[in-house]
Amino acid sequence: MKALVTGGGGFLGKAIIHRLLAKGVDVCSFSRSAHAGLDALGVEHRLGDLADGNAVVAAASGCDIVYHVAAKAGVWGPYQEFYRTNVLGTRNVIQACRAHGLHRLVYTSSPSVVFDGTDMEGVDESIPYPTHYHAFYPQTKAAAEQLVLQANGLELATVALRPHLIWGPEDNHLVPRILERGRKGALRRIGKKACLVDTIYIDNAAEAHLLAAERLDIGSVVAGKAYFLSQGEPLPLWDVVDQILKAGGIAPVAGTISPRLAYGIGWAMEKVYGLLKIRSEPRMTRFVARELSTAHWFDLSAARNDFGYEPQVSFDEGMVRLKKWLADSEQSL
Repeated sequence: MKALVTGGGGFLGKAIIHRLLAKGVDVCSFSRSAHAGLDALGVEHRLGDLADGNAVVAAASGCDIVYHVAAKAGVWGPYQEFYRTNVLGTRNVIQACRAHGLHRLVYTSSPSVVFDGTDMEGVDESIPYPTHYHAFYPQTKAAAEQLVLQANGLELATVALRPHLIWGPEDNHLVPRILERGRKGALRRIGKKACLVDTIYIDNAAEAHLLAAERLDIGSVVAGKAYFLSQGEPLPLWDVVDQILKAGGIAPVAGTISPRLAYGIGWAMEKVYGLLKIRSEPRMTRFVARELSTAHWFDLSAARNDFGYEPQVSFDEGMVRLKKWLADSEQSL
């Protein structure tokens, strides 16, 4: 058994690789550059760009399954950059599977592909894609997810997984952003409504990918479907943020602004950054304003029933592990 993991040096990709290796699976990682952490694990690096179809086809040679985890994330930047990695890159992965006769493709999607700017409370996978997006990331991830699901057939079995707000030790995106802004006193609650949100601890997200892969086959119950993934214990959004800040020894968020004001600030900043062609991310965007002032929690029945997903690490236990990792990281500096 040999697996290709795109974005193997990333937060989720590396966690998936650890689990595959523990099960005795031979693993290679596809990314634009090598990662020292994977070298130590004996993982083979296959280097290239997702937008380079020939490089992706070459990377899939000799493999039996692909975990397509790599993506361009973020809420700001040129459309073409998101399209190039998320849509064209995914199309190339599908083509690579077909070129080598691979029968299984596990794709990492996002719940943001169905976010229309309003509350999502206990929704299941029947919720449709919106007609408009406030950011290029969810727009291109939605296009990529549809490519993956449409590719499912008699020769290739595909599944799309939608983990929501992955966090935990070694997180290089969500946790560092919250801690950085918390230290600067730059965080403000948006609105006073206690919006419930689902998150997912990194170990649970990685394990779900392996569980889905085990059930994935031509014509299987999971083939051609998308699944929400989370802790299954929705909590008030700003309680989650405060818990992460507490794990990093930072005071909780104090100030509050209205959702309407946050959206207006996001709109204005997008206009200014666009006119001045500023590449760095604005402190607020319309997408972020909507995300931080609405509920996001999901019905996990499909994942539980179809491939036996059940979060093994609770939110509280995850926070204990995160706090320890942050403390150990601080001491090693």
